[in-house]
Amino acid sequence: MAAHSLLSSLNRLLSAAKRSSARCRCPAHSSRLYSSAPASDEKTFEKILIANRGEIACRVIKTCRKMGIQTVAVHSDVDSSAVHVKMADEAVCVGPAPTSKSYLNMDAIMEAIRSTRAQAVHPGYGFLSENKEFAKRLAAEGVAFIGPDTHAIQAMGDKIESKLIAKAAKVNTIPGFDGVVETADDAVRISQQIGYPVMIKASAGGGGKGMRIAWNDDEAREGFRFSSQEAASSFGDDRLLIEKFIDNPRHIEIQVLADKHGNALWLNERECSIQRRNQKVVEEAPSTFLDPETRRAMGEQAVQLAKAVQYSSAGTVEFLVDSRKNFYFLEMNTRLQVEHPITECITGLDLVEQMIRVAKGYRLQHKQEDIPINGWAVESRVYAEDPYKSFGLPSIGRLSQYQEPLDLSNVRVDSGIQEGSDISIYYDPMISKLVTYGATRAEALAKMEEALDHYVIRGVTHNIPLLREIVTHPRFVSGDISTNFLPEVYPDGFKGLQLSTELRRELLAAAASLHVTAQLRSQRFLGNLRISSAPVDCTRWDLSVELGVQRHDVTVCRSPEGFAVEVDGGRVDVSGQWDLAAPLLPLNINGTQRTLQCLSRDASGDVVLQYLGTSFKVRVLSRLAARLNAFMPEKVPEDTSSILRSPMPGTVVAVSVKPGDTVAEGQEICVIEAMKMQNSMTAVKQAKVKTVHCRAGETVGEGDLLVELE
Repeated sequence: MAAHSLLSSLNRLLSAAKRSSARCRCPAHSSRLYSSAPASDEKTFEKILIANRGEIACRVIKTCRKMGIQTVAVHSDVDSSAVHVKMADEAVCVGPAPTSKSYLNMDAIMEAIRSTRAQAVHPGYGFLSENKEFAKRLAAEGVAFIGPDTHAIQAMGDKIESKLIAKAAKVNTIPGFDGVVETADDAVRISQQIGYPVMIKASAGGGGKGMRIAWNDDEAREGFRFSSQEAASSFGDDRLLIEKFIDNPRHIEIQVLADKHGNALWLNERECSIQRRNQKVVEEAPSTFLDPETRRAMGEQAVQLAKAVQYSSAGTVEFLVDSRKNFYFLEMNTRLQVEHPITECITGLDLVEQMIRVAKGYRLQHKQEDIPINGWAVESRVYAEDPYKSFGLPSIGRLSQYQEPLDLSNVRVDSGIQEGSDISIYYDPMISKLVTYGATRAEALAKMEEALDHYVIRGVTHNIPLLREIVTHPRFVSGDISTNFLPEVYPDGFKGLQLSTELRRELLAAAASLHVTAQLRSQRFLGNLRISSAPVDCTRWDLSVELGVQRHDVTVCRSPEGFAVEVDGGRVDVSGQWDLAAPLLPLNINGTQRTLQCLSRDASGDVVLQYLGTSFKVRVLSRLAARLNAFMPEKVPEDTSSILRSPMPGTVVAVSVKPGDTVAEGQEICVIEAMKMQNSMTAVKQAKVKTVHCRAGETVGEGDLLVELE
């Protein structure tokens, strides 16, 4: 008995230490950005299992802690050291890495619920969050599902049925075909009847997966094939529907909240028009486009739809809005939305807390007239993606250095990773949701710009360059946006920050000043002078700085505040705290505060600086070294016209050619699936296939050779 008591005490101490450690890794954010009031003393659940992973699991755990609820995390074997596992009071492994064997494994998750005696399950978003069979199994076990009932999930989860219900509820809908599209020939015939362009999308889908736009018969056939395959892979349901594509629309959604007693509210809108591949990148609340009358009309229709299916929980009704402010029902997501934090910022409501209250049977605490719009909030989805490839193809790796900008005011970061975490091919590449808040939109955007500059992510490629360019682009700042924003602003793809003459001077001056600072530091050891070939009293440095293919003569002189730099016929004054070991480099450049990051620096003079979000490689040399460098041989770039390499890590789904085949320019060679999205790899020229280095089912890394052409 004494041994058992001692073991129980040790377990409690280990659990407390684990929670304390997780709290250190995931600092508490400003409560105002989550909720304007502390959790009530209402009795809800003693223990909740979160059937999810990553940032949303961490997000739910934070609210459960606030409400005094114990939590259970589930995880795959590769997620055993994940942050959400460390934060929870208990954790259960539910299978190996593939989602079908772990986070979608209902049998394993049900067993975890039984073994931990959890009273309720929060599904987060994705995975099983909109799976009616999972909700039914929970109900059969007497476990509360923190979400709507199975009727609402089924009705709204099927895009065909949801459209019919929306029509009956007098909600504006997009013209289209209300049945199921059976074959590629059916897709072409129906598309011709509706009139191009059309949207082909998964009936059971969401999150941009299983969606294709077709502008002609060939694209309709191809869209049917890819959409059905993606739908089957992501949702286990390959049914498709087709509807008219509203050209140049805005994507605006309404957050709804309803209880089990017939009460329902709309919590204002979220502007989600900045997208790539039908997946959101930057969101804000409220929208610059809606006037009070349109906002109210959209909100009332969203509530009508929720009441039509007896909805109870937090949910989102998505609309497409044209240039005349006509709005059309798109779909209803019967779960907590990824971008819910910006609604929490402007309303002061904790949506996770409200979902838990509703699941326990409590009435809503608020009336419609109580729901405010206080200030402005912007969310940037920070992904481990290469933004220079189709606005973001997945990247994998380990976070060798990671620092969130939580030292800034009015910044919230929802993440589920930490320094040392792995970004794998098995799950969504999201690193975090970066949220900023301000009294006005201008304040929120300025804070987002600052937060992106202060965000340190090393070890994986990330999309901060794209995010920063979006939030500072004149069109975005003015509110002139649509779902076509990215292809219209960057018709040739994203190329990073395009330097003006003034910005180029700033970058060159900063690089030269950094080089001089490093030289001066190398002359000292433990604060004392050391033997050096350079004069210790040097006050002028004549340098050559290479940026791209251009070489610039730069002269750096000491000044009372720091350095005075002569470059390209102008003077740039640079000062700051030159801590070369710190991840951030705060500088004052010509009176403007800039935060740079030195990503790498070597003895050959090569420096990679992150400046205004974009990484630039420069080479800083003395002018003599630069003249001699011209005699060094250059590496001949690889001829990529005769080879096809994988642009991302993923799995080969199909190989469409074999050695000896002749392929035409633009012909599909193979299909790579990464993070549930399928990408067609095509030939860049007409040629004969020499060698095929991959086969269906194989896992490939970024840059792996797939096919050689003659």
